[in-house]
Amino acid sequence: MSIFLSYIVLGLSLSAPMGPINAAQLDKGIRFGFFHAWLVGVGGMVADGVFMLLIYFGLAQFVDTPLIKLFLWAFGFFVLTYTGIESILKSGSLTSSSSGDLYETKGKAFRTGFFMAISNPLSILFWLGIYGSILAQTSSSYEAGQLFLYSMGIFLGITLWDLTMASVATGARKLVSPRILRLISIISGFILMGFGIYFGVNACRLLFG
Repeated sequence: MSIFLSYIVLGLSLSAPMGPINAAQLDKGIRFGFFHAWLVGVGGMVADGVFMLLIYFGLAQFVDTPLIKLFLWAFGFFVLTYTGIESILKSGSLTSSSSGDLYETKGKAFRTGFFMAISNPLSILFWLGIYGSILAQTSSSYEAGQLFLYSMGIFLGITLWDLTMASVATGARKLVSPRILRLISIISGFILMGFGIYFGVNACRLLFG
């Protein structure tokens, strides 16, 4: 049980640093409410699951090829930049009501999180380093069922963090003034654009050397 709890803590620590998913969750939660913010995290978590499966079945090297990495960098640039610009442009329409739900489906929130995570080459390298090392460390000592259990521990930690971020964003939406909410949404948008530009620069470097 102590080992399982340690993997839950690992999942929490992997999710906590501020990145595109957390910024998007904060923005969606402020503009549309709890479920939109949570579904962004769920989308990112599904993408994490895809990466973990790729690593588990030894397919990570295929994803790490230059052509695939170029596509992911470019696609990530588009997704993050578009989402950041959208966040800034729509920040002026923030209200303290839940009418924002009329303007975006929950499915779009899920797709935003999924495509942000799946188009990030850093994610596959990140999971290759973290999850790959976990497999190397535990596969010789534990059976497949235990590896699955520990992997679920990581996912449980990620889920707890997603729920926390969604709750924080929703609480801010209810308690903070509309002017502050607009400022937070604008800041989140610039963070997303910053990550998008970083992805675009890496795509150009890969393409033009």
